[in-house]
Amino acid sequence: MRIAAEGVPFIVGLGLIAAILFAVGHSAAYGMGGVSFVLAIFCCFFFRDPLRNPDPDPRFVISPGHGRIMEVTEETHAMTGGKVKVIRIFLSILDVHVQHSPISGKVARIEYQKGKFLDARHPKAAHENENNSILIENDRMKVVVKQIAGLIARRIVCHVRLGEEVRVGQKLGLIRFGSQVDVYLPTDLEVCVAPGERVVSGVSLLAIKK
Repeated sequence: MRIAAEGVPFIVGLGLIAAILFAVGHSAAYGMGGVSFVLAIFCCFFFRDPLRNPDPDPRFVISPGHGRIMEVTEETHAMTGGKVKVIRIFLSILDVHVQHSPISGKVARIEYQKGKFLDARHPKAAHENENNSILIENDRMKVVVKQIAGLIARRIVCHVRLGEEVRVGQKLGLIRFGSQVDVYLPTDLEVCVAPGERVVSGVSLLAIKK
């Protein structure tokens, strides 16, 4: 299993602290060292970065986020220029926090917005929290992936650049420690998921263009 580069400082730092505390040899130091060691192992788990090889069918939109579907709705979005279907995905601290491209295409726009840090499950989080939106387009569709910070997540990382050509399943970025990922789709796509279902980033089928 690969580890995302963003997690290495946490893992190494906590591992070093654990080693130093264990070397002290005091009972209290052993206890604190044990806590540091457990946290280092947790960070290895949290920052896991599995390889993804999704179906390359150009009609498919693959989930960019790993977690539970919170909502499937419709609203307007400035990046796409009109009405869109929206799929909101909640990422718990146990889910993979790397985001993957839902389609192959060109990164046509990236827009970062500062904001609040409400719990990712809060109804207003999608609109008021700090976020980063990535518009990817090809000759079939335009899809927006919105990385949203949560109550604990205070860092959004974007790995792609404006104008870059990306392939479906390619890593887009990462959100640290609990968050939300929204996907904005053309209204002519058929959504294949429902609230309450779990999806795997870079693997699960979200929608299909008939």
